[in-house]
Amino acid sequence: MQLIDIGTNLTHESFRHDFPAVLDRARAHGVIQMVVTGASHDGSEHALELARAHPGLLYATAGVHPHHAVDYHDATDQRMRELAQLPEVRAVGETGLDYHRNYSPRDVQLQVFERQLQIAVDAGKPLFLHQRDAHHDFIALLKRYREKVPAAVVHCFTDTREALHDYLALDCHIGITGWICDERRGTHLREFVREIPADRLMIETDAPYLLPRTVRPQPSHRRNEPMYLKHICEEIARDRGEPAEVTAANSTATAIAFFGLK
Repeated sequence: MQLIDIGTNLTHESFRHDFPAVLDRARAHGVIQMVVTGASHDGSEHALELARAHPGLLYATAGVHPHHAVDYHDATDQRMRELAQLPEVRAVGETGLDYHRNYSPRDVQLQVFERQLQIAVDAGKPLFLHQRDAHHDFIALLKRYREKVPAAVVHCFTDTREALHDYLALDCHIGITGWICDERRGTHLREFVREIPADRLMIETDAPYLLPRTVRPQPSHRRNEPMYLKHICEEIARDRGEPAEVTAANSTATAIAFFGLK
């Protein structure tokens, strides 16, 4: 079984003390490539550094998460444009809207989201998207740009069946994480994850966040890492009614095509 983790926050400080071991464990559990999420100016720079240090294993995205939209200035926009042109950077984002936390004002989030949508258009790169409690505004803006970019993935999808089909109607890809393993808030995903076409489904850990609650034994540190992607794949496969090897093969092929991986 060969897997690709399309969204992992390996720039997080919790990985600093054992980073090489994290990569070794991932490979031992079948993870052949990982896309490191850039979610801020500094985080995008760090993701690029990691991708350059581990060519062929790690790739990067470059963008500013809506939580950090208040820190997005003209200089940030210029640097994101430069990063988007680099071969190690395979998508623009993480960008989008988050009305659950509202760490940045909604009008600022919308402005910054649109600026990054335009970067993806100009660079001809896919979009790596975040949406939480903002579906109406998010899809209204995305519709204006979707046909101008080569591809888009709604990362860490946790929304409703209706939202899922709105994104599929726009020919978006869907990223599923260990959220599906959470009996408190993810059971609805189990009911309709089989409705995602095989060539639109990708899997991710969003590590160090969202440790699958069904992992046994649970690690005492509660940190998620790419090695658990295999567990997530097996859970998704069960809910889709197919062998894990099929889910793995299809999601890996989809990720390779989406991000242009070798």
